[in-house]
Amino acid sequence: MTDLGLYLSRKSVNRSDVSRKTGISKTRLSELANNKRTKLRANELYLIALAIDVNPCEIFQEVCGDLKLQSEE
Repeated sequence: MTDLGLYLSRKSVNRSDVSRKTGISKTRLSELANNKRTKLRANELYLIALAIDVNPCEIFQEVCGDLKLQSEE
């Protein structure tokens, strides 16, 4: 499961409802939640945040919080 999938699970989000509100297909939401190789687009993140009534920055932090800058050598 992806970081987005874990976040949606913790929030008890109904993916069918998110799909209906955002226009993102259930298949795409399932890929975003379960396949770590699937890339989340910024517009998808924003629409999901609107659909579940959270600040987009909160989801962004959850999904990308482990990213770090490469150290300069």
